[in-house]
Amino acid sequence: MKKRNILIFLWIAAACILCCGCGKESGTILIGDTKNRIEENASQDSRTSGTEAEASESTDGAKAEEAKEEETVIRVYVCGAVVNPGVVEIAAGSRAEDALLAAGGFSGEAAREAVNLADWVSDGQKLYFPAEGEEFVADTVGGASGGEAASGLVNINTADAATLCTLPGVGESRAADIIAYREANGGFDSCEDIMKVPGIKNAMYEKICDKISVK
Repeated sequence: MKKRNILIFLWIAAACILCCGCGKESGTILIGDTKNRIEENASQDSRTSGTEAEASESTDGAKAEEAKEEETVIRVYVCGAVVNPGVVEIAAGSRAEDALLAAGGFSGEAAREAVNLADWVSDGQKLYFPAEGEEFVADTVGGASGGEAASGLVNINTADAATLCTLPGVGESRAADIIAYREANGGFDSCEDIMKVPGIKNAMYEKICDKISVK
């Protein structure tokens, strides 16, 4: 009987030792480790979300600035008796005087009173300043000297790149394509022939057909 009691005591002691060891290992270490991992992952997710949000805000801000700049700047073709004829960039809502100054001002032979410098100018406009003694049609700002210039049409067989850029939808690369085509093919026989230039289709032709000529 005494021996049996001793065995029972030893069995109970061994069971207690095993239970205490398992509880310590599975309870304290594993639970604590899981908690630490959860907190670490949450912190990392928070940092990642913050970085993505900052990047998104930065991109949106840059796009807004670009859109704002496009809305406040216009391009006007200034030609004739000016120091630096060509396409100039000026603020939206500018007058003819601002475009003239952007082109370097009057040249020596300019007819200084031929164009109303107080008139407003718009994006894509052609502003022509005639020379003294030159026949001039001054019905609108940007009126031009006789012939085709007076009509305001752009001769796609002779116009330079800057003049071609005054047409709606025509940028520097498209103007270069037009010039390259006419040089390779001896010019355009009709206004419709401009659609033979790569990238110029019906939709674009409809926008420029009443602004171009071939003679």
